[in-house]
Amino acid sequence: MVPGTGEWEKEYSRKGVLWSGVTHDLPELPAGSRVLELGCGNGKTLSAMIQRGWDITAIDLSGKAVALSRHAVKGLSTADLIVADARTVPFKSNLFDAVLAIHVIGHAHEPDRVLIAGEVSRILKPGGILFFCDFSTRDFRFGKGNNTELSTFKRGTDITTHYFTREEVIDLFFELSPSSIALHDWPMRVRGKDLGRSEVKGIFSK
Repeated sequence: MVPGTGEWEKEYSRKGVLWSGVTHDLPELPAGSRVLELGCGNGKTLSAMIQRGWDITAIDLSGKAVALSRHAVKGLSTADLIVADARTVPFKSNLFDAVLAIHVIGHAHEPDRVLIAGEVSRILKPGGILFFCDFSTRDFRFGKGNNTELSTFKRGTDITTHYFTREEVIDLFFELSPSSIALHDWPMRVRGKDLGRSEVKGIFSK
């Protein structure tokens, strides 16, 4: 079994839908663009993507996640959903107009993050675009849990979460050119307290 698969299979088996809500912040791409989503999970982002008229492929390490995604978009999409590892994606080079990596690369340890970044660079067409989003070190959960490597923690489950700096993301995708990269902060109210959430959002081109 690929490292990391078991943890996600267990989480989806135990909880079912892990990610809820509506994805509003999607890139502007022409209809017909060939787009790959890394880590489709239970279909939260995919459900928003299908309204854009893109030619969508979505992958996830977990077979249970892919099954949930298929159910989420059943009858609404012709997206190609595949159980696959983002470290060794089963696609030829220079294939996609865009890759979406939204809260997925942060669940990998450093050697695997490097492999994923290399695969993203390989499969993007010249002029293709990467849309990246993951939690930053300013997030209120940073530092909580079992520290497994620099800025990387496990909280309550066996799922790893890495927290990025802006500079780190630029270094990770050194084969691509950053068009924009910024921190996005917002409050999350829990039990009467405002807790600070923070993401690094980046757009890179090949």
